Amino acid sequence: MEDILRPIYQERASLQSTLGILLIEKSEDASLITDTFDYILFVIVNEAEDSVFVKHYMYKEKKAALHIVQEEQLKKWLLLGTNRKVVNWIQEGKILFDRNEYLKQLKTEIREFPFYGRKLKKGLEFAKLIRRYTDGRALFENGHFLDAFNHIVHSLHHLARLEVIEQGFYPEATVWNQVKLIEPEIYKLYKELVSSEETLQKRLELLFLASEFLIHSRISIGSQHLLEIMETKEEPWTIAELMNHPELIYYTVDLSVLVQYLIEKHVIQSVKVETKGQGVFHRYYQT
Repeated sequence: MEDILRPIYQERASLQSTLGILLIEKSEDASLITDTFDYILFVIVNEAEDSVFVKHYMYKEKKAALHIVQEEQLKKWLLLGTNRKVVNWIQEGKILFDRNEYLKQLKTEIREFPFYGRKLKKGLEFAKLIRRYTDGRALFENGHFLDAFNHIVHSLHHLARLEVIEQGFYPEATVWNQVKLIEPEIYKLYKELVSSEETLQKRLELLFLASEFLIHSRISIGSQHLLEIMETKEEPWTIAELMNHPELIYYTVDLSVLVQYLIEKHVIQSVKVETKGQGVFHRYYQT
């Protein structure tokens, strides 16, 4: 099949904008990585009309997909963890074309996971974790057990990814395989939630008790990025200043929930600042 695809990738390799081309082949235990396609051609370019462009091909009984992605979009995926399959593609893909060893260096970066950006990724996962956990708890207390279950499953996924990042790895699409080896306690909690024979209400009750400890024990690593930014100035921050900070904009709607959680845990403080309205105060934040 690689011979059949050669004219397609050679055409891309001839373009000056192409930085590298990878070929990913579907394996029996990882068809989800290739979206059920037999082959993925992953092309990284430094400029293009679209940030992501996809084409599908067929040859006899085989299916192939061409993904052309701008380098800027790829960096955003790696930073925010919004397309974890790409990590697998870079790790497992066969290099077909590599301009100035771009892909070789990228593979090394994925493998070694440099410290730059890791604090931000941990902060993002922790913020999502707190959002899901907080919403799940509120739903549980109001008797919406199925909706609470959905949120708490997602919160455990964020907890798992946070632990993987803390240990110096990129979270992959099969994150629970990673967590099983890295932090069996979190894996065991997830297994008990989804496979226990207890009633759903009882499972959730037990899980909230266990999760509270696991989350609390990770406050320092999850809030490090936010706290370091807040400490860059002595004056208290408005929520608008926090949300518009170049690094904190990635937290989006999860930032307010995270700030409130950290206030409740006495990690940061809220500060009252007078307004023109009698008895009405601005709410600022400081470490």
